[in-house]
Amino acid sequence: MTATVVGMDVSRPYSVISHPLDGAVLHVLTGTAQGMSGRRIAELTGSTQEGVRKALLRLANTGIVDQQEAGRAILYKFNRRHLAAPAVEQLTDLRRALLTRLTETLGSWSPPPLHASVFGSAARGDGTSDSDVDLFIVRPASVADDDQAWREQIERLPEDVRDWTGNSANIVEVPEAALADLRRRRPAIVDNLETDALTLIGPEVTALLENQD
Repeated sequence: MTATVVGMDVSRPYSVISHPLDGAVLHVLTGTAQGMSGRRIAELTGSTQEGVRKALLRLANTGIVDQQEAGRAILYKFNRRHLAAPAVEQLTDLRRALLTRLTETLGSWSPPPLHASVFGSAARGDGTSDSDVDLFIVRPASVADDDQAWREQIERLPEDVRDWTGNSANIVEVPEAALADLRRRRPAIVDNLETDALTLIGPEVTALLENQD
């Protein structure tokens, strides 16, 4: 019997090892050196004040979050001296780590893509554990469609993404020669790319797909 594998929630990767709300609170607090009120943290996480209050209590009890009185309010601050602080910071920023890993991997290809970008929920940061990591890759004109080395790289990439995150990869690969047709026809994917793509390799997607007539 094959076990069901659930991928990493790319928009909230800290949920891998923590209560999701605790992770969301830590994600907010690791992004600032200033103390924040529970009300403000609730606004930024989109959660209820009561839920955030309970999360802050759990985190304060571990010492990873400090509480400071400020008049009638209590401010909360990420404790960067905590032994777990480096691991927490790394975990809450796994989405950036994924983009870095993709950039390094694609840059090591021989030859590298003319362009590569992430689009969709992985780029917007609003996906779930079931979301694919959508990648747009342009094959250089110097590389034939049946080039064995290139095909092996393309086929290995979904395996890499699955190993790194547990998520599937959806790869849209086009040859450089097809860019002119994409500019002319402007299928739905062009609008998606121009709206939210994050460029990993090569020119920005807006410059790549702009009408050159």
